[in-house]
Amino acid sequence: MADDRKAPKFIFVTGGVSSSLGKGLTASSLGRLLKSRGFKVTMCKLDPYINVDPGTMNPGEHGEVFVTDDGGETDLDLGHYERFIDEPLNRMSNTTTGSIYSHVIAKERHGDYLGKTVQVIPHVTDEIKSRIRRLGTQGSDIVIVEVGGTVGDIEIVPFIEAIRQYRRDAGKDNVCYIHLTLVPYLAPSGEQKTKPTQHSVTELRSRGIQPDVIVCRSDQPISQALKNKISLLCDVPIKAVVSAVDAPSIYDIPITLHEEGLDTIVCETLNISTVDNPIDLSIWRNVVERVHGTKSVLKIGVVGKYVTMSDAYLSVAESIRHAGFAHSAKTEITWIDAEKVPGEIDAEYLRQFDGLIIPGGFGERGIEGMISAAYIARTNNIPLLGICLGMQIMVVEYARNVLNLASAHSTEFDQSTSHPVIALMADQQNVSDMGGTMRLGAYPAMLNEGSMVAKLYGSLVVSERHRHRYEFNAMFKDRFEAAGMMCSGTSPDGRLVEFVELPSHPYFVGTQAHPEFKSRPDRAHPLFDGLIVAAAFRSDGREPQILKVGDASYI
Repeated sequence: MADDRKAPKFIFVTGGVSSSLGKGLTASSLGRLLKSRGFKVTMCKLDPYINVDPGTMNPGEHGEVFVTDDGGETDLDLGHYERFIDEPLNRMSNTTTGSIYSHVIAKERHGDYLGKTVQVIPHVTDEIKSRIRRLGTQGSDIVIVEVGGTVGDIEIVPFIEAIRQYRRDAGKDNVCYIHLTLVPYLAPSGEQKTKPTQHSVTELRSRGIQPDVIVCRSDQPISQALKNKISLLCDVPIKAVVSAVDAPSIYDIPITLHEEGLDTIVCETLNISTVDNPIDLSIWRNVVERVHGTKSVLKIGVVGKYVTMSDAYLSVAESIRHAGFAHSAKTEITWIDAEKVPGEIDAEYLRQFDGLIIPGGFGERGIEGMISAAYIARTNNIPLLGICLGMQIMVVEYARNVLNLASAHSTEFDQSTSHPVIALMADQQNVSDMGGTMRLGAYPAMLNEGSMVAKLYGSLVVSERHRHRYEFNAMFKDRFEAAGMMCSGTSPDGRLVEFVELPSHPYFVGTQAHPEFKSRPDRAHPLFDGLIVAAAFRSDGREPQILKVGDASYI
């Protein structure tokens, strides 16, 4: 940071009119712009739901659970934050109503409030502010806080009150309020309407917050006349009315918002010199050029359990796209319902894909379909990446069809199987709380020298994030390796198998981790990169043996 300020700046992003307008992407894009000005940025999501965290929520309803290095189970918006600002976040970056009330009630039971009547104001709001303030102690220059939900929702009131108080606590020059609204186009009248924005801002102001910036979402640019009208009726400067039109790609959004002057007006509000902190968007512009510079199309199928809700695999989808960007390829993703394999979806259907992925998940539904998909990929030389549950599926399939262990299964789905190739560790068998058996967060792994994964990573020591209970049963390791499946990565103590692969296959790689959480738009994750390269060879009709990781032919 160029100046001498010690106190961090705080930016609060709220939304109105409708959910799913893109608060998370707007906040993430602003974070990228401010980082491109040389600031150290961190981000946080305040969620109004009463769950303590998203860990127990149905992915088909809520979307994926994003896991941080320290094992936090967080909202999927944290994935956007990390991908855009390229900074690792932690469990403190996601706060829910449930976690706030749980903590406040625990303090009350402990006697911390000395017999006082515990109320929303000040006790709940103080806890919210305490968590926001704590983020500012981690060395960041700017903290961006997204408030989930929509202004006017009853659940959001304590958060709005807390951030209203925060400007008084932190100082006027240290807080900026951004409000995201919708400016719809009504075809019958042929006009864009500002009334929803007016009502949304009025609701926010009734809670004591005057927005400094209004970001207007629309399917076409906001005219200068409409900006003037919004400025007049909502009491913000004209330059603080920002048009956020639908973009061809989410990675275009930072450039669009910069051209609208969002980062400039935010800096002015926070009393930050834009002259002393010039912006350098060269890295991000290169990302955008790659996004739109695709020369080929690759068809990637994702065989999963929650395919009716694409956000359930949001990070997987973005990781596929990142790897495509790196090789000037557009990736067409097809969501394949595992329950329809091998019935409606057979080998002939799956052979049309250049590559397949079996992602993570919990529960028995669709498991046999995933096993069938793994068999089809293995026997038809279709590149396959197995992630978490996906790796376990690859192991079960190989045990059944190559090791001839017909009853092989995971004890998650069949506790009486005579060949438990996937099982809980011995020291987890008697844990009554299933949460106590969950392996969460970043764990190191040692890779076999000369293995496909070691060549992809370019290292023999890696760290990946985990979220699972069941493990490869080490009792069967020797039998698998004797039959041709390499356990190519293990925990440092050798007890846990972290990676498997088939050296005889173009790309048959599984990991117990969730590599999708560490992929970036300008730095594709090695495992997805390897899948896309193998898929490109298959698409081109070249012999898979040509693939030599690390050679010029690979690049």
